[in-house]
Amino acid sequence: MACGRLLSRVWEQAQDTGPTPDPHPTSCPHCRDAVEGLAPVNAATRALRTETSPSLYALVDRIMNVVRAEVRLGRLLPLADPVRDLRIAESAAARVLRQAADAIPGARAANCRLVRAEQDTEVRVTMTLAAALDRPLTERVHQVRRSVLDAAGRELGLVVVAVDITVVDVLETGPTPGPALSVRGGAS
Repeated sequence: MACGRLLSRVWEQAQDTGPTPDPHPTSCPHCRDAVEGLAPVNAATRALRTETSPSLYALVDRIMNVVRAEVRLGRLLPLADPVRDLRIAESAAARVLRQAADAIPGARAANCRLVRAEQDTEVRVTMTLAAALDRPLTERVHQVRRSVLDAAGRELGLVVVAVDITVVDVLETGPTPGPALSVRGGAS
């Protein structure tokens, strides 16, 4: 310290409840400031020592709760923000992209997976869907791909380098409405 005393020695003397053989620590402003600065640390240390430590089972439960929460989230994917390290859970991003696919008439997303591409901030989307056959499949898949890319960039801030789509099922199109029947059973 500035007065030439060792901090450890001044602290020991301050903690000693008996008569002080050396009056210096009580009269020196450097020693008094040091003792006052260490008092909150001492109080916190005492409080921690009296605190009961959690049981091993409680600790394991807390760790497992964190692990389970991580598993539910899925992998964390990077968002396209070079300044901040922002991430989104794969499950949340997949939900938004499935909704974007479902917004296209005649298409229903079945599965959506997102994986990191070669660049750390890029993502590749793999999606399976069911599609109606009332229009060419290539046209419908192109619309779904555009919708997914738009939602990924605009709503999520993901840089998607590819959207791989596989049609795995056929959607039934509803019956075409015919002419209305009259009450007598004939066409009106």
